[in-house]
Amino acid sequence: MIDAIDKEILRTLQADGRKSATALAAEVGLTVAPCHRRLKDLEASGVISGYRAIIDPAAVGLGFEALVFVTLARVDRPTIEDFEAMVVANLHITSAQRLFGDPDYILKVMAKDLSDYQQCFDNELTMLPGVQRVSSTLVMKNLKPGAGLPL
Repeated sequence: MIDAIDKEILRTLQADGRKSATALAAEVGLTVAPCHRRLKDLEASGVISGYRAIIDPAAVGLGFEALVFVTLARVDRPTIEDFEAMVVANLHITSAQRLFGDPDYILKVMAKDLSDYQQCFDNELTMLPGVQRVSSTLVMKNLKPGAGLPL
């Protein structure tokens, strides 16, 4: 069971996943040993599923972002499994959600520039298994990238 202290640990780590156990303990009002034990329990139970670096896309040459809406021709199990496997394997697609209603999926696609995105759209996205329709909109400004959960 996650209590108020665990939630405070999670809120703190969402803001700074590199915070030391000593600093984390001080911030949440614990000594190091119980804080470390709680942290290990949260990791072991899968509440904390991993840690990662947050990279500025423009700093690595990926300043072009599009939201892509995909409608499948069929929504049978083999089509969905094939489509989802190809989406997971595609490096341009950095986020994907299956939706209720139309469209069936929304994908976040990162590219170098418009030309790179056009190549991805024509040669990768429209070629995904079972695709009936693909449309996209370009992201003008990302106001809240990687926001944490509301704990």
